[in-house]
Parts: sequence; structure tokens; C-alpha cells
Amino acid sequence: MAEDWEHGGFGLYIHWPFCQAKCPYCDFNSHVVAQIDQKAWEQAYLSEISRLGAETEGRVLRSVFFGGGTPSMMDPDVVDAVLTRVRATWPMANDIEITLEANPTSVEAGRFAGYRDAGVNRVSMGIQALNDADLKALGRLHGRDEALRAFDIARGVFDRVSFDLIYARQGQTLAAWEAELREALSLAVDHLSLYQLTIEDGTAFGDRYAAGKLRGLPDDDLSADMYALTQDICETAGFGSYEVSNHARTGCESVHNQIYWRYGDYGGIGPGAHGRLTLNGQRYATEAGLAPLMWLSQVRKTGNGDLTRSVLDEDAQATERLLMGMRLNEGVLVERLDIPKLINKINDLTDMGMIEMTPDRLRVTAAGRPVLNAVLRTLLQD
Repeated sequence: MAEDWEHGGFGLYIHWPFCQAKCPYCDFNSHVVAQIDQKAWEQAYLSEISRLGAETEGRVLRSVFFGGGTPSMMDPDVVDAVLTRVRATWPMANDIEITLEANPTSVEAGRFAGYRDAGVNRVSMGIQALNDADLKALGRLHGRDEALRAFDIARGVFDRVSFDLIYARQGQTLAAWEAELREALSLAVDHLSLYQLTIEDGTAFGDRYAAGKLRGLPDDDLSADMYALTQDICETAGFGSYEVSNHARTGCESVHNQIYWRYGDYGGIGPGAHGRLTLNGQRYATEAGLAPLMWLSQVRKTGNGDLTRSVLDEDAQATERLLMGMRLNEGVLVERLDIPKLINKINDLTDMGMIEMTPDRLRVTAAGRPVLNAVLRTLLQD
């Protein structure tokens, strides 16, 4: 009998913790430093790959994702060494997806051919906005023209290219977002990630917001209108929403992110990286420490970069399976849910038009998607 994680498959996430500058909206584990010992990081990644490989021997690897931080700061030789070790450690799917996140600056675009030669076959670019004033407000180091030049280079190097945009920005009107989104779709290759600006605690934007100094943010009604407009325009352009914030041409959905959302297994390597691993029938949550140099030292001294490895009981797995799977338009397989426990809540939400259940799947409706968090709270409350 197949194990539950096999519904999602197996992937590998590699976290590069460094950036050229810290964006004011970012709450990811990213750090700005004067110097990076690339060889030291290469050796640590290789050690961690070998450790994980020994625990997951024989699994078919469906995806590798270099995230961060800004992985396009990595030397192509480091990426090549990492992927060489990956290929020697796991059998790889014939259509394996190997993604690297990149900033659209000319310096980093100059490394694209090296990443391709190392085995990267998909790049995800953090463009974030298509006008200079908003890029500056978001703390980005690139301007519009530089981003478009880098994007052109990426399209010439990789068959698969995605890019991110942030909307519901300060002072942004519905008409301005519509014009920007239509331009983005005219450029897009096969995938777009479109995120509403979220103000997170512990970020520069979070501090400004708490002090009442982050002005011009759209109200809830305008944000909802922007979301609805995004869905309509992308659908018409052939970039259907397959997840709350992600749009793709049919067949070009992100394999790696689908592993997360379908609640598969994935190894997490690097400072702050999380993982989910099923070993000997037991599912574990893994987490690495945040501080880059401490993580590097720990791997050198102990041969294990994980800070914690926690058992996930059946209740915790059921919660995570719902939290992740209901983000997908396809929803969650009914066979993976405790339907009798949920049936009263399912009936109530179905009557409200927020969700629907077929013989095979439980999924959020178009009406429920804008209030997904509220739907999930209802499903998960005791």
C-alpha cells in the first residue's frame, strides 16, 4: 500500500540565506553580509544532501528548489556541485523540475547560462512591480528596464520562467493594477505568482505600519476588487489559478509547490529550512536554525543541520493536510480526510456556497476562495 506522502511525491528544498539588501516587506530568513565563503556553503550543502539521502534511499526525486534569500547570488559552480551530488544520491524523475529563484539584476542574469548548464531548468524571478517608483518603495535594487532586460535573458536561456508581482501596494488603484497585470501577462512565459502585499510583524513595513507611517494601503473592498480582477484577467489570458496566488498555463504548474500543497515529503536544507519526512511509517517535521554561520558550524561539527525533528501525530497531519490542500483549486482527496469528523462543518459551509464535496474531493468554491482563511478556521475549529 502506498504511503500518504506519495500523493504529493518527494522534493528537496535548499535555502540560500543571503541577499544584497533586505526588502522592507520581507519576513523570510535572509541576511546581508559583506563576504560569503561559497566553498564552505557548498561543502555544507553536499554533507546535508548525503545525510538526507541515506534516510530516503531509493525515493524518486520530483523537484529541487533553490530558495532564499537570493539564490542567484550563488556561484554557478556551487549549484553545479550541489546538483551533481543530488543526481548521485536519488533516482530522478524523467521530468524533474529544478528551480532557482533569481533577482532580475544584470549581474545575476549574467549567471543564468551557468545555472542552466548545471541542470537548472526553471527560474523564478522576483520582479515584484513594473514601475520604478513602486520598485523603490518596495526596496528593490532593480528598476523596470533592468528587470525587463534580465527577463529577456531568462526567456532565452530557460524553457520555463516564472515571475512574481506584488499588488495592493501603497497608492495603487484598480486601474493601475489592471494595466500592470495585462502587461505582465503579455510578457509571461508559463507561470505567474501574484501576491497581495501583506504587512508582517518584524519587518520594516510592519514597524512603519505599527507607527502609523505606512500610508496609502488599499482598504478591504479595494483589495477584494483587485483579487477578483486578477482571477478574471488571468483566466481569460489562459493563466488559470491553480492555487490561491499562483497562475499557470495548463501543464506548467509548479511541481515543487504542488508537493507542499499535496502534502508530500520534502527535505529542507539550509538555515531556517523546514522539511516534512515520512520515515518508517512516522511523519516528522524538521526545522533548521535561522543564523547562517551557526548553521554552517553545526553541519561541520555534527554532520546534521536540523535544529529540531518533531513527530507529527495524526491530528497534526490532518490539520496540515487541510491547510495546504485547500489552497489548491483541485482541493483534497476525500480518502485522505476524516470526513465523519468534519461532516457537520462541511455541510454548513456547503450550504453557504463556500466549499463543495464531490465523491473524490473536498475543495473551496470561487466564492469561498477570497475568504479561505475563514473557511479553514471553520473546518479546523474544535
